[in-house]
Amino acid sequence: MAQVKWSLDPMHSEITFKVKHLMISTVTGRFNSFAVNAVTEGDDFSKPANVDVSIDVSSIDTNNEQRDGHLKSDDFFSAANHNHITFKSTKIENNGDEGKVYGDLTIKGITKPVVLNVENGGVVVDPYGQTKAGFTVTGKVSRKEFGLTWSAVTEAGSVVVGDEIKFTAEIQLIKQA
Repeated sequence: MAQVKWSLDPMHSEITFKVKHLMISTVTGRFNSFAVNAVTEGDDFSKPANVDVSIDVSSIDTNNEQRDGHLKSDDFFSAANHNHITFKSTKIENNGDEGKVYGDLTIKGITKPVVLNVENGGVVVDPYGQTKAGFTVTGKVSRKEFGLTWSAVTEAGSVVVGDEIKFTAEIQLIKQA
């Protein structure tokens, strides 16, 4: 069976994340620039694929320039020294419409194994003749495990930024010729 290459359709894809603020509300952010490349055996994702993701840290957007600047600083992502977050799959379990992707996530130069949940939306040919595949990927990580350890406590003892980061990626891939 021939290997097929897939690349990101950035117009129909997004990566968002959520983190607790003061442990009473949730702040949502996104990365506006990222790449996803996959290789499959055959024309669909029924056989395991290799997936590589690269996220441009400087594209972080929480709808607040001051907070975004703080997130890019050495307190968090240290974007000047670690300009990309990467994920490389090591194993994929495909159970039809749902599955899991195991891989190595690197943030701020620290690599840890993670397991992501994947909802397979299917493969279709769009009106322009391009074959596209859609996925919803979800997961959560401890920011402190990746060296994002900045913290502050309010006078009342509340933590300013939660440790658990939940993220969702809505990904559409285009089959390459």
